[in-house]
Amino acid sequence: MKQICWTVLMITALVTTVTAQQKKNINQPVRFLLGGALELGGDKVAEVYFTDGSTQYIKAGQGGTVYAGAQFRLNQKQTFFLRSSVGIKYVTTKADNAHIRLTRIPFQLTANYISPDKIQLAAGLVTHQAIRLNFDGLGENAKLTSSPGIVIEAGYGLVALSYTFMTYKDNASRSYAANAIGLTFSGVF
Repeated sequence: MKQICWTVLMITALVTTVTAQQKKNINQPVRFLLGGALELGGDKVAEVYFTDGSTQYIKAGQGGTVYAGAQFRLNQKQTFFLRSSVGIKYVTTKADNAHIRLTRIPFQLTANYISPDKIQLAAGLVTHQAIRLNFDGLGENAKLTSSPGIVIEAGYGLVALSYTFMTYKDNASRSYAANAIGLTFSGVF
């Protein structure tokens, strides 16, 4: 829980900083992009049992993401953009004696429409690389792969709801839906 609160705090600070910077760089065709997301969903890729009798699942689509990239303006009216980004997506468990985690590197390319009223719509491609499920010595670590997926977003200003359609595969060719619904924060400067 502390990690989620810390992530939300950092994203809020980032969004505040980006908002302050937006006014002076608005006419540049290429702008620096920073953002983050909190996402839920997907199939269970691991089940962790605790000594208190509780169980926690690690799901393929679940996690917090921070990312950086670029936004490319496609028209003079500043309504159509391409966004390209790379980041880190991370989820852990409540275990206090081991650092059990699922990490991945998301790459995303989207076409974006932003209305003069700041309503935004986006759709594009996403892939996750270096997908690692680490049990910190308590079990066998796993490497997963992903096929390219689709991401869609709808939002207002710096905040959007997103949905990702994606599938992971393990070494035994078992498939896991990594579909996720998320709350995304992003800004350019």
